[in-house]
Amino acid sequence: MTESIFKKIAIIYRLAIIIALVVIIRIAYLQFIHSEDEKDVKIAFVREKIEAFRGDILARDGRPLATSVPYYELRMDCNAPQTDTFDKYVDDLAKSLAEFFKNKNTGKQRLTAAQYSKKLREAKAKKNRYLLLNKERVDYSELEEIKKFPLLRLGSYRGGLIVVNKYKRTNPYGRLAYRTIGYMKEDGTGVGIESSCDTYLKGKQGMQIIQKLVGGQYRPINSDETIEPQDGINIQTTIDIDIQEATEKALREKLLEEPNVQGATALVMEVQTGAIRAIANMKKGENGEFDESYNYAIGDATEPGSVFKLMTLVALLEDGYVTLEDPIDGGNGIFQYKKAKITDTKVGGYGMMDVKKALAKSSNVAFAKLAVKYYEGKESEFIDRLTNMKVGERFNLDISGEGRAVIHSPDEAIWSGPTLASMGIGYATLLTPLHTLTFYNAIANDGRMMKPYFIENYQQDGQIIKEFKPIEISGAICSKNTAREARRALRHVVEEGTAKALDNKYYKIAGKTGTSRMAFAGGGYDRGGKRMYQASFAGMFPYENPRYTAIVVLYSAPMFGNFYGGSKAGPVFKKIADHIYANSSDWAPIMDGKQSASKNNPNVNGGRNDEARTALNTLGIKYTGAESTTGWSEFRTDSTSVKARTIYPTEDSLVNVVNMGLRDAVYLLENQGYKVSFKGYGKVIGQDPAAGSKIDKNSTVTLILQHNGN
Repeated sequence: MTESIFKKIAIIYRLAIIIALVVIIRIAYLQFIHSEDEKDVKIAFVREKIEAFRGDILARDGRPLATSVPYYELRMDCNAPQTDTFDKYVDDLAKSLAEFFKNKNTGKQRLTAAQYSKKLREAKAKKNRYLLLNKERVDYSELEEIKKFPLLRLGSYRGGLIVVNKYKRTNPYGRLAYRTIGYMKEDGTGVGIESSCDTYLKGKQGMQIIQKLVGGQYRPINSDETIEPQDGINIQTTIDIDIQEATEKALREKLLEEPNVQGATALVMEVQTGAIRAIANMKKGENGEFDESYNYAIGDATEPGSVFKLMTLVALLEDGYVTLEDPIDGGNGIFQYKKAKITDTKVGGYGMMDVKKALAKSSNVAFAKLAVKYYEGKESEFIDRLTNMKVGERFNLDISGEGRAVIHSPDEAIWSGPTLASMGIGYATLLTPLHTLTFYNAIANDGRMMKPYFIENYQQDGQIIKEFKPIEISGAICSKNTAREARRALRHVVEEGTAKALDNKYYKIAGKTGTSRMAFAGGGYDRGGKRMYQASFAGMFPYENPRYTAIVVLYSAPMFGNFYGGSKAGPVFKKIADHIYANSSDWAPIMDGKQSASKNNPNVNGGRNDEARTALNTLGIKYTGAESTTGWSEFRTDSTSVKARTIYPTEDSLVNVVNMGLRDAVYLLENQGYKVSFKGYGKVIGQDPAAGSKIDKNSTVTLILQHNGN
C-alpha cells in the first residue's frame, strides 16, 4: 500500500518536471529564437477617440454654407511586409510617394525619394507599425491612386497600408457670409456660428481600442468595445444665399469704386420675423483685397449719426410733443447750445419748416432744438423713453461677438451740458448697425420689435429636432399710429429729402440717411484737417407693406472733404433692394394683365433619397419614384408633380450628377473611381464628360457649378 502511494508521487513529480521543462523551453524559444516575430506582443491596450462627422451649417433653403468632406491620413505598418518583399519594393514605393506629394505639399513636408527610402527603412528596422507616411491628407480619388503604389498594392495585411478617416472643413460658397458662419481653430477657440454652436456641430466622439506595441508604437484593432461616433447636428441658418450674394456684391463694388471707403457692413432683416437674411462685413486690406476680419454689423458700436434722428422723432411723437406738420425754425443753420455749436450742411440753414421736412433734410439744428425744447430739465424722461423703446437692447444673439450699446443717463459723470442736444442728432451714444436696424424694423412692423436671429433650427438625420420661432421683444415699442407716422416721415426722406436718388417707379423705399464723424484712436475727430466718417442708410421696402428692412454702413479712411450717407450708402442699399424686388415673384409687375396664375412645384435638386423624401414629405409634396431609402436620385419637376429616378452607379458608365449639390456629386463620382475638378460654388449645372460616357477609371470629371466666376 505504502509502496503504491510512493510510486504515484514519483509519477506526479516526473510530470511536474516535464511541464517545467516545456515552459522553460518555450520561454527560451520566445526569447532567443522567435524574438524577431514576437517582439511586438502587446504590452497594453489604449482607448483612442474616433473623430465624429461635424454637422453642416445650412442656408435657409438647405444648401450647405459649411460642411465636412472626408480626407484620409496615410500610415503604414512597416512590420506587415515580409523582409524580402519590403527590400524588393521599398525604393519604388519611395519614388512613388515623393512624386505624388511633390506638387501637393505646401511646405509642410517635401521629401525626396532618397529621404522617403531612408524613412521607410528606419521604420522597418524599428518595427514601426503606425508610421505616418506624410502630414498631408488625401481625398478619395488620391487614396485610390496611392493604393496602387508598389508594396501598398499588396493590401493592408501584406503591404501594411493603414488608412485613418479624417474630415476637412470646407465652405462650398467660398467666403460668403464667412464671418457669420465662422470657424474653429485647433486650440478650440473660434468665431461665428461654428463657435457658438460647436457643442451641437461637433457631435460625440467614438472610441476604439488600439494596441500599444514595443517601441511606443500603436495599432488599431477590431474590438467589440468599439463605440461608433455620433455625427454632429446640422444647423440651418436664416441666411438667404441669393440675398447674401447680392449684398456682398453691392458692398464689394462700392469698395472698388470708392478709394476712400476702407470698410463696409450691411444687414437685411425680414420685417415680420426678425430673421437675418443677409449679413456682410468687408474691410479693404493693404493688398487691395477685401476680407471679413471683424463682424462690424453686430460687434462695432459707434455713434450712429443722423439715422438716430428717427429714434428722437418717435420719442417726440409717442410722448405727444409734436406732429409731423408742426413748425420748427432751422434758422441760419447754426445752433449754439451751451458749449456746443451745432450746424447744418446747408449754408444759411433751412429756415422755417415742419418736422417732416426737418427729417427729410436731416437738419441737425432742428432736431437739436426739438430735443432741447421738450426734454431740457427732464432729460431722464428722454432716456426712459429710449429705454422703453428698446433702443440699445441686448439681444443675446445666437452667434458670438454681440457688441454693447451705450445710452448714457443724466446721472453719469460723462453727461455734460451739450449731451442732450448731441444725443438728439445721433452723437453721445453708441449703437451697432444691428441695433439701429432692429429699431427701424420695429417701425416697419407697426411698433412690434422682433428679436434678430440667425438660426432657424437644428436637424439630425433629416429631421428637425429643435426649431427657433420668431420672438417679439416685450411688447410694442410705440403705438401703431406713431409707427405709421414715422414711416410717413421716412418716406418723405426718399421723396423730397437726402435720399431722393433712391426713389423709383417700381417700388417705394422709406428710410433715413446718416453721416457721423468717427473718433480717431486716442480721441478727437480731426487730424491735420483729415476726418473719418461713417455714412449710413437704414430703411424698409416696399413702403406700403414693408417686408424687408436693411442697413448699409460705410467707413471712410482719414480724408479731406465730405462723405454723406445719401450719396455713399444709399445707392448700395438700393442695389440690394433692387435685387430682392427683381427676384421676388410676389412683387413682379403685372404685364398687361395677361399672365395666368399657376402653382409650381419647387425645384428639387438631385441628392440622397432619404434626405429628399424627408424634405418632400415635410412639405406635403407628392412625388413618384425613388422609394428606396438609400442611394441617390435625380429629380424632374413639372407643373403637377415631382418625379424621382434612383441613380444606380455602374462600373462602366459615368453617373449623372447634374442638379446635385457639390458634396453629393463628388461623393458619387469618387466612389466610381474618378477624379473631380470644379471651380466656384453652388449646385452642379453641367459635367464633362457627359453622363453615360465610358471613360477610364482615374480620369478627371469636370463639374460646372452654378456660380463659377465666369
